[in-house]
Amino acid sequence: MLYIKLFLQYAGQYLKTKLQYRGDLLVGLLSDLLFQAVNLVFILVVFGHTQMLQGWNREEIIFIYGFFLVPFALFSTFFNIWDFNDRYIVKGEMDRILTRPVHSLFQVVLERLELESLFGGVTGLLIMGYAASKLNLVFHWYDSILFLVMAVGGALVYGGIFISLASIGFWSDAKTSIMPLMYNIGNYGRYPVDIYNRVIRFVLTWVLPFAFVGVYPASYFLRKQEWYGYAFLTPIIGLIFFLFSVFLWNIGVRKYRGAGN
Repeated sequence: MLYIKLFLQYAGQYLKTKLQYRGDLLVGLLSDLLFQAVNLVFILVVFGHTQMLQGWNREEIIFIYGFFLVPFALFSTFFNIWDFNDRYIVKGEMDRILTRPVHSLFQVVLERLELESLFGGVTGLLIMGYAASKLNLVFHWYDSILFLVMAVGGALVYGGIFISLASIGFWSDAKTSIMPLMYNIGNYGRYPVDIYNRVIRFVLTWVLPFAFVGVYPASYFLRKQEWYGYAFLTPIIGLIFFLFSVFLWNIGVRKYRGAGN
């Protein structure tokens, strides 16, 4: 109950701050929309030269991309920790975090909230709706529940991977990290994995399971029965990776000796 109250208080203060600078908020939303539009145009350009991509048509790829945007929006909202090493380890703000009687990871998540990133999820839903209408997809009443579960599972996959990377900072105080590289690798999850070779497919499934953010869960709603097993694994993989990242974080906190050491 305490954590829920803290979250609501942080979220309320965050919204008040953002609404004080409506111009900046609007520019940020437009920038995100433009970035998503560029990625969508790239898909259209690719299919301007071919009708099928390893058995997937244009609308199916667009649907996968739209689905990908939803868990990615959740991740960007709650796990915006790309600068963790520089801000919390190098600059010593982790010392401040550890003086409070609330779990350190929860505090970092609250401080790095970006609620406007949820707008990307709305864009994803609109893209999915467009593609679904073109594909004449039929959904059942329980599909909305499965969609929510899989979207959260995909966000936990992203969160688990990046929290694990942030945890490395407890052992290394280098300002640079491999997070930018990992962001780029994550983009591979919004395309069908069978367009890649076996090594990349294995990595995207079991090592860095970004395929569970986009193509695997989306394949269920596209009625690709050969991928159903992977689709239903999405929340399980997400939970496993997230719990492991929290475990790694807790070990790192115990090893942390402060910015002055």
